Amino acid sequence: MDLMQMATQMLGAKLGGSAGANNDLLSSVIGNLLGGGNSGGQGIDLGALVGGLQNSGLGDIAQSWLGDGDNAQISRSQITDLLGSDKVQEAASQLGTDQNDLLRGLQEMIPQVVDKSSSGGNLLDSVGGIGGLASLASKFLK
Repeated sequence: MDLMQMATQMLGAKLGGSAGANNDLLSSVIGNLLGGGNSGGQGIDLGALVGGLQNSGLGDIAQSWLGDGDNAQISRSQITDLLGSDKVQEAASQLGTDQNDLLRGLQEMIPQVVDKSSSGGNLLDSVGGIGGLASLASKFLK
């Protein structure tokens, strides 16, 4: 299962209702929120996501998701700060759901997607190969 499919299923299960039933819409919204501006809403840019966490002073949270231990919690306000309140509000509107419900779903989905993509050696593919991993590593070492 690819990263976007996994994220879509997780968020859809959390939102339920009509938003949970429309996988194309969910995938588009997730891509717009987590695509890092490079994917045109078509994918998740794990490097940009983890880099954004690092740049927001949340590197310890990102490291817990990338490691094999327990995942640290991220608050709804931290997600809003990371993604931008306008983008979160627009996503909730597109999905026809409450912004708090969307944030609750993202609170669970984002750490799981990063965690699952980084276990078993799949992180390299998720961040764009060796170059992407080097870029990601440099963000942690700054």
